Amino acid sequence: MARIDASAAGGANRVAFLDMIASSEIGAALLAASDDGYNVLVGSTTAKPLLFKSYADHPNVYSAALNSTAAGRYQILIKWWRIYKSDMFLRDFSPISQDRYALQQLREHGAFPLIDAGQFQQAVAKVANVWASLPGAGYGQHENQMAHLQAAYQAAGGRVSA
Repeated sequence: MARIDASAAGGANRVAFLDMIASSEIGAALLAASDDGYNVLVGSTTAKPLLFKSYADHPNVYSAALNSTAAGRYQILIKWWRIYKSDMFLRDFSPISQDRYALQQLREHGAFPLIDAGQFQQAVAKVANVWASLPGAGYGQHENQMAHLQAAYQAAGGRVSA
């Protein structure tokens, strides 16, 4: 579950959307085997979780096999973290900082009005290029099915409009 509360995030739908992203990027089993995904390194599996210990800063651990430095609940790359850490005055890579980063991505991609209105599929489409596991991302990695993601969103308390 996201650590940021609904009032700070701008509503329950936004928090549920964060939980859906984490479910998509990390998976339920690895979320349960870690600090809810906040300390997960790219390449982790449930059989072999790769976890970091300190939230002082992005761990910046490079996976040559995956050509990635993705880390945390939202699998944030170091190149983006450095920019947003400075721009947003984030002090560390703590769960709240990771949540704030992900919310900023949603804001910048114009997803907030769609999320707030319960237009789930349209919101996912708006941010698919940010998270490789979302349908339509196009990075050549596994993309989750929309129905699976919507179920995770609704299980986290997200509302979908009719």
